[in-house]
Amino acid sequence: MSRNLPCWADNPITGSWMADPKKKRIKEAPQGGVSSMTTTFRIAASAIFVILSFFSAFGQPLPSAPSSQGFHSQVRLLSGGKQGETWLAGIEIALDQGFKTYWRNPGESGLPPSFDWSASENVAGIEVRWPAPTRYEDAAGVAYVYSHKVVLPVLVKPAAADKPVKLALTVDYGICKDICIPTHAELNVSLSDVGPEDREAIEEAMAKVPPQQPLGAKGDLAVLSVQSAGGDKPTLNVAVRAPSGTKPVLFAEAPDGWYVSTSTPDADNRFTVSVEERPKDAPGPVPLTLTLVAGDKAVETQVSLDGSGQPR
Repeated sequence: MSRNLPCWADNPITGSWMADPKKKRIKEAPQGGVSSMTTTFRIAASAIFVILSFFSAFGQPLPSAPSSQGFHSQVRLLSGGKQGETWLAGIEIALDQGFKTYWRNPGESGLPPSFDWSASENVAGIEVRWPAPTRYEDAAGVAYVYSHKVVLPVLVKPAAADKPVKLALTVDYGICKDICIPTHAELNVSLSDVGPEDREAIEEAMAKVPPQQPLGAKGDLAVLSVQSAGGDKPTLNVAVRAPSGTKPVLFAEAPDGWYVSTSTPDADNRFTVSVEERPKDAPGPVPLTLTLVAGDKAVETQVSLDGSGQPR
C-alpha cells in the first residue's frame, strides 16, 4: 500500500491531482470560492468529525468496502473498466427522499465532498468530474445541490499500466434536509473487477458533465458576454443564450478566498454576478468559472477577472 501518493490539485474545479513525491497525502476538497458563512459551517462540521472519530476509536473500526451506509444516504465506489490508458471509476451517492448533498461549490452555506485517496495502490493521478447541480433556495439562503442520486465520474491514471489498480477512498460529505449532518465513509474497490451496470452508470454521469466552451460560443446554450456593471462592489452582467422554453440557471465559482453570488435571470436571460468577498490586494488574473444549465443541457465557460474583481 503506497502512502507516498500525494496530492497536487492542478485544477480545483475538476478536482484533479497528480503524484508529487514531496507530499505525503492525497486530500482535496474541490470547490469554488468560500464565504465566511460556509467557513463557519465547515469549522463546526470538522469538530463533529473529530468527535465521531474519537468515539469510533473505542468501538468497532470503520468498515472499508465498495459501499457504505451513512446518514439517510449510501455511498459506493463504481468500477467501469479501462478507456484507453485510463481506468474509469465513479463515486455514487444515493440519498433518501427529501435529502440533499452538495456540489463542489456548496453556495452560501454547506459542505462539499472532500476526498482522500491516500491508501490507493498503483495510482499516478485522479480527476473527479462533476455533473451540473441544482439551485436550491430556502430561508437559509441559496445552495447548489444534488438530490436522489448522483454519480461523480473518476478518471484514474495508473502508475504502472501492467499492474492492477486499487482505489481506496475516504470521503466526507454533508447530508441535508431540515438540518445538515456531516457524514463519513471509507471505501475501496479493485478496478479490474468491472461491473457492466457500473460502466453504464459512469457513462451516463459523464454525459451530464458540462463540456467546456469559450465565451460567445455558437449553439443554443452559451455564455455570450461578461461585462462590468459598476457599483460600490464588483458586479458583473452576464448575458447568455438558452433554448426556447427553458429557464437557465447560472453557477459562478472563483478560487478560495473569493465568494461570488449569482442572481436568477431577467426576461432577457441576463444574470448578475456579485463579488461578495475577495482577498485584499489579490493579484490577477483570477479565473471565474461559469456553469450554465438549461433543461437537460449544461456548458462550462471560464473567464478572467483582475484582482479587483472586474473582467479582463
